[in-house]
Amino acid sequence: MRRLQLLTGGESHGPGLTSLLSGIPAGLRVDLDLLRRDMRRRMHGYGRGGRMKIEVDEVEIRGGVRGGETLGSPIALWIENRDFDNWRAVMDPLEIDQKKAELRRLKSPRPGHADLAGGVKYLRRDLRDVLERASARESAARVAAGSFARMLLAELGTEIRSGVRSLGPIGADSPTPTWEEMLGVDEESPLRAIDRTREAEMVALIDQAADDGDTLGGAVTVIAHNVPFGLGSYTQWDEKLDGRLARAVMSVPAVKAIEIGAALTASRGPGSAAHDAIERGDDGQWRRPTNHAGGLEGGVTNGQDVVITAYKKPISTLRRGLPSVDLDTLEPHRSQYERSDVTALPAAGVIAEAMVALVLADAALEKLGGDSMTELEAHHQATLAQQRAWPRR
Repeated sequence: MRRLQLLTGGESHGPGLTSLLSGIPAGLRVDLDLLRRDMRRRMHGYGRGGRMKIEVDEVEIRGGVRGGETLGSPIALWIENRDFDNWRAVMDPLEIDQKKAELRRLKSPRPGHADLAGGVKYLRRDLRDVLERASARESAARVAAGSFARMLLAELGTEIRSGVRSLGPIGADSPTPTWEEMLGVDEESPLRAIDRTREAEMVALIDQAADDGDTLGGAVTVIAHNVPFGLGSYTQWDEKLDGRLARAVMSVPAVKAIEIGAALTASRGPGSAAHDAIERGDDGQWRRPTNHAGGLEGGVTNGQDVVITAYKKPISTLRRGLPSVDLDTLEPHRSQYERSDVTALPAAGVIAEAMVALVLADAALEKLGGDSMTELEAHHQATLAQQRAWPRR
């Protein structure tokens, strides 16, 4: 049974975004610096569009917290869209200017976007009704909620970091990174690249794509360090933690594939090279000399770092457009352009961190239980003691 539940609401150019996160125990101290840092990191990155120059993404806590501590009740968060002032006549929730709305109407769907599929599903002739919610802007609400999951995990000693592993063809053949390499990622660098020697080449490629009116994809890796042993389960398909993590990270905008550990490399070789030998130290800790499995075996965490790589397709909004159809005439037409990014890989890593944090925090609450942080921490220490003693009777 899931403990954490997240709902988000709001449109890209509407009044703002709302997060409602339930299941966080009472007594968790709110780390505002962490929350603000994560929101700032999501906006960072070379190749972003003009929207990032408008928004500030300050989070207002509107419920579930008192005096800097969570209450155990749902946490309500609000992020104002500053750009709404420029879109009020088109995006006001109750009354819009039909003439201005028609000028902003999207009627030539973008290949690769939710425009056409959403228009058919919800029978909306103005595809703005689709794109406004399908926009990656919604991810700001997820990052805000994910920060609270990260705060909870920090109390259990778990850290989460990410970095850009590849951009287009650059770095596409790079090996699975380690936690030590993640510690070297410069959060203030243009792309938060894991291999900092490739950043200048990546920046040049982004400039070329911008000149061509094109976009770029790539891969980001997220690593969770010091994850509790035994999260998830092998007993039911929907309780396997690797499946739950994959689902969460696949929900990050434009992500089309997930790799756990060194799965791609392992799939090309024999089993003798794919699996991680088991060792037990004198301190009672289980160790592995390698981590090809990415910290998960049988859908359960095994004490190693949880390693997930997300492969992100190029953004579907191209300045030069792609072949499409005009919904009014049903004749061929270039897809319409909406203000967008050339790439958003650095932000994708931050969003993926938030989704990993939400899933791991949920799994930790399932295993350890507790309505308060005091109970959760006591259960965690008791579980650690039991695990250290196993398999002795």
